[in-house]
Amino acid sequence: MDKPKLNLSFTLIATLVGFMIAIQFQTVKKPVERDTRDIWQLREALLKEKELQTNLLSEIRSNEEKLSAYESKRKQSKEQALKDTLQELRVEAGLTEKSGPGITLVIEPVLEDIQLGTPVHDTVSPELLQRLLNELNMYEAKYVAIDGQRIINTTVIRDINGVTKIDGHTIKGLPIEIKVGVDDMDTAQKLSDRMNVSKAKDEFFTESLKLSVSEANPNISIPAYDDSIRVKNLEPIKEGGGS
Repeated sequence: MDKPKLNLSFTLIATLVGFMIAIQFQTVKKPVERDTRDIWQLREALLKEKELQTNLLSEIRSNEEKLSAYESKRKQSKEQALKDTLQELRVEAGLTEKSGPGITLVIEPVLEDIQLGTPVHDTVSPELLQRLLNELNMYEAKYVAIDGQRIINTTVIRDINGVTKIDGHTIKGLPIEIKVGVDDMDTAQKLSDRMNVSKAKDEFFTESLKLSVSEANPNISIPAYDDSIRVKNLEPIKEGGGS
């Protein structure tokens, strides 16, 4: 091989070796820079993850507090609903005093019979009182008290040895006051009008008794039932719904 070709070959080889060394140098250098940059990126990402975790934990605690407050309110709501239902049942059973619109009836001897010296009754028969109650109920009476004794669904009016008794309470003599409560003043006025033309007046008159009916009154007080309520033939339900 002649000298010029040898020089050319040597130059090409040297150039190629130099080019390869340069590429190798760049390849070694770049990964160092990339690894350094990735570490900072990982640190930044880690900080963001920790911040996100902190926010999530805070939100979880907040939601748990809300759930706890909601559950507490729900339990209180159930308790209040139970109390309200119990109160409604007490009202329906006649165990609470009631005040509101109504009328007052008074049963007394017929004055003319007293003046003539005719023997008069000093009490009212259970039959008369029961028929009067039936008529009052027909005209939307809701609460009734006879001689201060509250009338409820289980009330018994009967004659014991010639004495009229209401759930054991003795009707001692005349006059007898009957208080009747209704829902509103319109109903109270209608009740007053109907009782004033009722056949009950005639029935009492045939027994030498006078039945007086008041005008509608916005404030009639009906006492609570003060005796124990006796319930028969009831058994508690066992757990699971069986008897």
